[in-house]
Amino acid sequence: MKTLIATAFIGLLAVPAFAEGDIAKGEKAFKKCKACHSVTSADGEAIVKGGKTGPNLFGLPGRAAGTVEGFKYGKDIVAAGEGGLVWSEETFVGFVTDPKGYLREVTGDGKAKSKMSFKLKKGGEDIFAFLASVSPAPVAEETEEAAEAPASN
Repeated sequence: MKTLIATAFIGLLAVPAFAEGDIAKGEKAFKKCKACHSVTSADGEAIVKGGKTGPNLFGLPGRAAGTVEGFKYGKDIVAAGEGGLVWSEETFVGFVTDPKGYLREVTGDGKAKSKMSFKLKKGGEDIFAFLASVSPAPVAEETEEAAEAPASN
């Protein structure tokens, strides 16, 4: 458990520095995503109005997969998050390119499924850069406290 927390901590610190895509291109490309996803801040401000079929993508960079409160995820994306899948540029691009195939790879379950059926052929780096640009930066003190907290069984 400590390894998982430490991995998530390192991922949180690295996210803003490694979003290498083009923010402007990502904002434009997000139009493909907003049929199912919105980007709504914690205080309710709609950054991008969109559908509710998929989870809100505000704060996605550095977040464990399958963890938006109040959204009903499929069991396989939840299992991936519980197994340590944290959204970085690399994991996001891998997932949006082939959601079902990516979940099968990261969970090791050849029957894993994804509710997301859309496959993004290109531009995932740009969309991730856009999401990182509108998401809050990780708070180092809170993250350090989480990494130091004893694991509960």
